[in-house]
Amino acid sequence: MDFHFLHAADIHLDSPLRGLSAYEGAPVTRFRAATRAALHALVDTAIDGRAAFLVIAGDLYDGDWPDFGTGLVLVRDLQRLKEAGIPVVVLFGNHDAANRITRALPWPDNAHVFPADQPATIRLDAPRVALHGQSFATAAVTENLAAGYPPPLPGWLNIGVLHTALEGHARHARYAPCSLAHLQAHGYDYWALGHVHEHAILSRAPWVVYPGVLQGRHMRETGPKGCVSVTVRDGRVTAVTPVVLDAVRWLVVTVDADGRADPDALRAACAETVRARVASEAGGRPVAVRVRLGGITPAHAALAADREALEANLRARLMDCPDVWVESVRLETRPPADGIAPDQREAAGRLAALLADADRDPVITEALATTLRPLRDKLRGDLGRLDADTEAIDAAEDQPLLTALRADDIAALVRAVRPDLAGLGRDGGEDR
Repeated sequence: MDFHFLHAADIHLDSPLRGLSAYEGAPVTRFRAATRAALHALVDTAIDGRAAFLVIAGDLYDGDWPDFGTGLVLVRDLQRLKEAGIPVVVLFGNHDAANRITRALPWPDNAHVFPADQPATIRLDAPRVALHGQSFATAAVTENLAAGYPPPLPGWLNIGVLHTALEGHARHARYAPCSLAHLQAHGYDYWALGHVHEHAILSRAPWVVYPGVLQGRHMRETGPKGCVSVTVRDGRVTAVTPVVLDAVRWLVVTVDADGRADPDALRAACAETVRARVASEAGGRPVAVRVRLGGITPAHAALAADREALEANLRARLMDCPDVWVESVRLETRPPADGIAPDQREAAGRLAALLADADRDPVITEALATTLRPLRDKLRGDLGRLDADTEAIDAAEDQPLLTALRADDIAALVRAVRPDLAGLGRDGGEDR
């Protein structure tokens, strides 16, 4: 029997999208509704394409909801699939495990959920597919769940469903760890994975696949997002095809300021670059854009004098593009060495020399810790609410100085600022 099914994961329904700066005209409502729109598109794709079934490999939810509205949206879409005769197989991941409201909502009988107390097999008789999996019982499962998955059923297409970062992923918590070799040796035809938000095909014999997050939710999840469509012919998986389903898109645009001295020309260049990238990569969707303006330029001082004005200028230039939202402008330029006053260069050089070994000097690090402690205490309130899975890692990459300060890691703070000071202290115009 030939058929296809859809494999999705990390839907994070009604997740509070991060990085939504408040300013006049920001399409906040459209972005916050994006995960619902992507779920609707997933269901539409299953129905229109007559998928044999849909499998969701974890993090359908995003933890507890403030009310039942999120759950009712989900049940409505599950009902649409039931009316189309399409089964749904769901495994709960680390975010789902924290959700309590969902237990009070009745799901249609086409939805099958893996238990959390032990591995189980869900059989879909019509396509002769056996799906094996175990949901998370808690928000942080650190044992190898796949080790207990049952052997494959002879004569059936066997699919393992697992929420895991395998043996480790730089930006995802190490939940349900296992090796790729272990999955390959288990005897299944296809592994439907979740938890890692980037689409990846890790193996084709057997197939081991991450579909990626269904809808990008912040600037670490740029580019097209969606699910995968898996083709089965004569009882074998023959193709895995990405299906783009995101309702809004996130885009990071880099503009090189090297050699450009006119601040207004640089502002115009930012707008032109954004327009070009949006035209080629947004796919007609609303898009949130972060601009990184970098390089060595005599215009650095003029741009740095009022960073808020730099963002406002770009937003004004793009006012005729209602579906383009400038999330932020990151000014990463530096002045030419010959544009730095001699006394400033000398002071920076002395400070750089002082900090050369400061990260290993307990006297200096303790003094800095004492001086910075009031600022750290003020920061901890906001940064302390970051999610332990990906948000803390995102913050560490986006704002390393604040993150190091919050963690009382003064040595890391010193190492982060040292290269910039060394660059300012040079006599020549070389980059760091």
